[in-house]
Amino acid sequence: MFDITLSSEMPTAAEMFINGQWVERGQTNALEVENPSNENVIATIPDGNAEDARKALTSAKKAQAVWAAMPSAERGSLVASLADQVAAQRQHLARLVTLEQGKPLSHALQEIDAGITFLRYAVENARRIEGDIVTSDNRSEEIHIRRHPYGVVVGLTAWNYPFALAARKLGPALVAGNTFVLLSHEATPLSGLALAQLSDKAGFPAGVFNVVTGRGRVVGEALVQSPLSDLVTMTGSTRAGREIYKSGAEDIKVIRLELGGKAPFLVMEDADIDSAVSAAVAARYTNCGQICTCNERMYLHRSIADEFLEKFIAASEALKIGDPLGNVDLGPKVSRVERDKVADVVAQSISSGADILLKGGILEDGPFAKGHWLAPTVLEATRNDNPAVREEIFGPVATAVRVDDFDMAVAYANDTSFGLSAYLFTRDYKRLAEAPYRLKFGELYLNRSNGEAVQGFHTGWGLSGLGGEDGRYGFDGYLRKQTAYLNWG
Repeated sequence: MFDITLSSEMPTAAEMFINGQWVERGQTNALEVENPSNENVIATIPDGNAEDARKALTSAKKAQAVWAAMPSAERGSLVASLADQVAAQRQHLARLVTLEQGKPLSHALQEIDAGITFLRYAVENARRIEGDIVTSDNRSEEIHIRRHPYGVVVGLTAWNYPFALAARKLGPALVAGNTFVLLSHEATPLSGLALAQLSDKAGFPAGVFNVVTGRGRVVGEALVQSPLSDLVTMTGSTRAGREIYKSGAEDIKVIRLELGGKAPFLVMEDADIDSAVSAAVAARYTNCGQICTCNERMYLHRSIADEFLEKFIAASEALKIGDPLGNVDLGPKVSRVERDKVADVVAQSISSGADILLKGGILEDGPFAKGHWLAPTVLEATRNDNPAVREEIFGPVATAVRVDDFDMAVAYANDTSFGLSAYLFTRDYKRLAEAPYRLKFGELYLNRSNGEAVQGFHTGWGLSGLGGEDGRYGFDGYLRKQTAYLNWG
């Protein structure tokens, strides 16, 4: 069984959770889970294979019919019990997230709270699974449109919010009547295993929720390609999303993808500068910039650019970096590979003409000798094709571009293949009214920082994904429609 407390930094040997049992795999094929703040190994997990995927899917398939036949209110009651279990273990779970992912403990606590909210909101939908009766063109006939669960849902989650993303998918999928197989990213698998342990305590029937571990290119691919899986929901990179989309093509698999972003942050001449700076800092540096809706490129009206950048740089320099279990603003990047990716994009951007306003960069001395540390970097570019403006950075790097007017800012903002989120700061009501029609993104933050509401709809356009999460539209994504023509003539 998995130790949810991880009370020491001695490595814990984790197991998979299949059909209500912890499956012993031994450590012949194992992956190490690293604490990104000090590079200590905190756990080992089974390096799963296609057979593990098959067993988990078979378990979920066997359990699904009985689970779907259960009244939705009863399914909701079990998901509510899981939320209660999570709330009771809030501190332990937050510490677990910090140890495996690196975000400050205060932010990890917010992530656990978000997970609880996702589960409880899903429960509220238990009595909202509805259909329609539509009038027919024929006499003595009605058209009934019903919603049914898909069957077995595969959840593939990213490393930036390992607990919240799992809960975000699990809650609505289960309440809708599906069973679930989770594969978390191999860098941050412990939160998903902890969720499985708590689901067992909550009394979930065997096979309803299964957790496998391993590499996406092996276990994930097997889960997606298997005829036993009916719907795949994934949060991760656009690269991984493309691969999943291709893998599911043979069987026309139902795929939901929440992928990368390159959010523009527009600040106009009439904006509240202090409010815009505060929002830009939060939207750029929270979770070390590892959020798909992060402020990735700032388009600043020339008349306010100097004032904005002076305040933004001062706020960036004031951020405290250090041990994420302490009182800090920034922890480490999740891995050495991810840290170096960010540094490479910065180097390319400077070579392509970007100016350095705040150097930041890799920290390797003193308390940062171990771990994957980056200090905030601020760049200014004059071209919209600079790498810092074009490529998703996913780290504490902010890039500014000066614009002449609102039209120029909108044109630059839309000049991207991504379409997840965008920001606009202005006091002009005409611009605010026009923004939803002119900005080609699935999620807009107008005069505020990021952070979506559970009753909203988190969705991306273009290379940012398919489908979406949250709210009634997200919940409906876990249900398929059936039309019945009822004739009694």
